[in-house]
Amino acid sequence: MSPLSAVPAGPLTLEVLGPRFGTLVHDLDLATADDVQVSAVRAALTEYKVLFFRNQGLNPDQQIRLGNRMGDLTASHPVVPGIDEAHSEIYALDSADDGYADVWHTDVTFVKRPPLGSILRAVILPPTGGDTSWADLELAYASLSPAVQRLADELTAVHDGSKDFGYYLAQRRQGRGSDWEGETFTALEEVQHPVVRVHPETGRRSLFVNPGFTTRIAGVSDAESRHLLDLFFAHLTKPEHLVRHRWAEGDVAMWDNRATAHYANRDYGDARRVMHRVTLRGDAPVGVEAPDRQVASAG
Repeated sequence: MSPLSAVPAGPLTLEVLGPRFGTLVHDLDLATADDVQVSAVRAALTEYKVLFFRNQGLNPDQQIRLGNRMGDLTASHPVVPGIDEAHSEIYALDSADDGYADVWHTDVTFVKRPPLGSILRAVILPPTGGDTSWADLELAYASLSPAVQRLADELTAVHDGSKDFGYYLAQRRQGRGSDWEGETFTALEEVQHPVVRVHPETGRRSLFVNPGFTTRIAGVSDAESRHLLDLFFAHLTKPEHLVRHRWAEGDVAMWDNRATAHYANRDYGDARRVMHRVTLRGDAPVGVEAPDRQVASAG
């Protein structure tokens, strides 16, 4: 779809990339957007899950200001500090410091309340490569067979950040991480979330597992867990569930972390890639209520 195909959507002009997933927002300056426009961006984020904005050129202060207009910002990361004391909310993904994201993941699902969403801006881009892809976890759930949907509805998964961040916390932070939602992270402990998450705003269901942080299915054998996760991981990353973004200088992307996973290509050799991310405070994932509990609560 070309920019000429972009259509007005209230105060925004959207170039929709898929039926309900991914859109390019045209002719909006995020640094100067008014309250009506920001409210429309927030609504579009819930509806389309991933938004892209060209030619923004935000600086760190403007990125933080934008994040605070979209919601409540978290610290940069439970383990990794911000880029400096004045910008403690910004998490730098710097390839010169092993800052890669080349595994499918949903941001920070290894905490009790994963972020609602993320805002990412390109700071330094390689000459080629470094694209990011997003998976629509709502579409992934919807395209499962009904029998597998019913099975997934009943499952709980374990999420763990130790593999990626345990060494960093122990060695580079000497066992003291960030102050994240009133808690200072001194260890990375497993948490459990429903395999199927009900979106708190739309009521739609997502397949809320990811290869980066989901380690096993609770309450089943190891073999069953491996097979179930293999099934879910392969399904959620099917090409028809994906949208891919080729970054340009000044680009900003936002995504609903409650309904997406993403992956950054590591295909740029020794060139440097630096991205700055802020995350919006989220809530504890809620799963599908069992029919017997619905009846009991209705009574």
